Amino acid sequence: MSNILYAKDGVLFCRQGHALTAVIPHGPDALHVISVPEGELKLKPRYALSHPLSERQTQPEIRFFEETRQVVSNFPGVKEVRVPCASIRNGDLTAIFEASGKLVFRDASGKVLLEEYARNRLDSASKDLSALEISGREFIPHAGSSYTLTARFEACEGEKLYGMGQYQQPYLNLKGCTLELAQRNSQASVPFLVSSRGYGFLWNNPAVGTVTFARNVTEWKAHVTDSLDYWVTAGKTPAAIEEHYAAVTGTVPLMPDYALGFWQSKLRYRTSEELIAVAEEYRKRGLPLDVIVLDFFHWPHQGDWDFDRTFFPDPERLVARLKELNVRLMVSVWPTVERASVNFGALNERGYLIHTRRGLNYVMDFMAPTTHFDATNPEARAFVYDIIRKNYVQKGVRSFWLDVAEPEYAVYDFDHYRYHAGSCLEVGNLYPVEYVRTFYEGLTADGEEGVVSLTRCAWAGAQKYGALVWSGDIAPTFEALRNQIAAGLNMGLAGIPWWTTDIGGFHGGNPQDPAYRELFARWFEWGTFCPVMRVHGDREPRQERLGTTGGSVCCSGGPNEVYAYGEEVLAICTEHLKLRVRLKPYLKECMREAHERGTPVMRPLFYDFPGDAEAWEVEDEHLLGPALLICPVYEAGQREKRVYLPAGAQWRHLSSGEVSEGGRYVTVPAPLSEIPVFVREGFKVF
Repeated sequence: MSNILYAKDGVLFCRQGHALTAVIPHGPDALHVISVPEGELKLKPRYALSHPLSERQTQPEIRFFEETRQVVSNFPGVKEVRVPCASIRNGDLTAIFEASGKLVFRDASGKVLLEEYARNRLDSASKDLSALEISGREFIPHAGSSYTLTARFEACEGEKLYGMGQYQQPYLNLKGCTLELAQRNSQASVPFLVSSRGYGFLWNNPAVGTVTFARNVTEWKAHVTDSLDYWVTAGKTPAAIEEHYAAVTGTVPLMPDYALGFWQSKLRYRTSEELIAVAEEYRKRGLPLDVIVLDFFHWPHQGDWDFDRTFFPDPERLVARLKELNVRLMVSVWPTVERASVNFGALNERGYLIHTRRGLNYVMDFMAPTTHFDATNPEARAFVYDIIRKNYVQKGVRSFWLDVAEPEYAVYDFDHYRYHAGSCLEVGNLYPVEYVRTFYEGLTADGEEGVVSLTRCAWAGAQKYGALVWSGDIAPTFEALRNQIAAGLNMGLAGIPWWTTDIGGFHGGNPQDPAYRELFARWFEWGTFCPVMRVHGDREPRQERLGTTGGSVCCSGGPNEVYAYGEEVLAICTEHLKLRVRLKPYLKECMREAHERGTPVMRPLFYDFPGDAEAWEVEDEHLLGPALLICPVYEAGQREKRVYLPAGAQWRHLSSGEVSEGGRYVTVPAPLSEIPVFVREGFKVF
């Protein structure tokens, strides 16, 4: 079948029968691809690509030409024909529709960065004939106007792939991995990747699906969608790629000073008196404390979005007392709504709740059968924020912890849930973006600057709404600590620079257990050098229930303050809390880079040293900003560590002051009191 190639208004089109594909300049050195198997192709920005298509850095160059290709005829066999081709160039990126209709992306030097996988009788990938008849763009129709989509790309030997959000595994380089494109507690699918070949790729599709980065093919799947939608950019360095991505999806706000310090949290402070007592104890001991978090079930019922006056009788006084202590209160909010809530009737009648396709209309069963408010509905967002404003904001609360942001489900049958924006299978990954948007737009309208919302999930574009993602309810183990290194680094490369973790892990951990104290100390030391330093967890032993009504139905974990871990660990924590205070000016500049350019605050070694081949191999160290090299200890009993110092710089050991030349491995002490940290010579950190 012949391709029909044409251009209109700076967009290159390829029609193959009923199918139509468009390649659109969108952002610096970048192209946006949209394809439909039939029907109308809508050329408008959507999902993560929120910036107008008209914001082009250069005028595209479109060229039409012919190439000679071999094709199989019925008889006598192979013959040569002249077939139409076309290309479109935007800055340093060129896309070419080759003879078979497949797309190939090249950089300014002509190097192939990325190409669709196609095996057919006019196969421009290998220039050899193929009887497989496999397409790079495959749509399998459902009843109605939706499809199951598979997009295939050629795999390249030696290519390394990074980003994609947060997955609970230790692999920084994702080549060889299969990832679920779906949101779960501790898993955040943010489908933007950075390739060692010099390109960035955004799967601009919020449908539930999978991606496989195999040796023989890269394969993206969306279970239910109406179109293929992805974006590609070229960049000579990982930093250039990241900045191009931020230019079209947005950057984080400028992080306020209070958020750069230490955050104290636990599951859960039961009363105003407990919260105030902890803040006062920190002050009494002379320990830095910037934020204290009031966790869930401080409310009477899920969906009330209000303080339980039995345990928090005077919210204004609580906020005021903490302010006197120079401590900011952050309050946990869940999207869940139970029938006993004062807001259930109004939300249900207006259609502001996620609903199910069959059976009972509830989606989660933690402490009560609940459903979630539908954050994809703009009217629902406004309705819920009005309640938040009345019950929290007007009482002085300006910081929110947006838990259960995936949203979490009792059963992950994604086909069962329906949103205002579409079925969960089609748009489910959008929910965390719209959830955090609820609070960003509301707080901004109420005059808050530098909105920071702690959230358990994200998707592409959430960063511009002030999403600070933490890594969810993880285990209190050294294995889990190791996984968080990859999670935080890949989250930053996926365009979410604000990231943190539960220091010590979430599910358990007894502060009186010597083995757990070692883990907590190591995690605390590393947490000092994360973008946000925050301790949280459900510690053992559990506390007795306090009261008989409202939120007291939910139990509370044991003490989780730094002084609950014994004198040795307290001394370690005290020194690192002081170190965090000294780091604040440096962190502020790192956050400014994130705000202005989309630069990850914590990033792999190759981000700043792309010319150092060994820097691409190191997966258990990272940079904090341009000048601090952090080497976490994630094994029990380890008291020294072999670390790599990137080439092209000199590195001063923070503790000993010894200076070493980069480009080599060194073995350094790692006593329980510290992890190895190096300062890049020529940079001011303290």
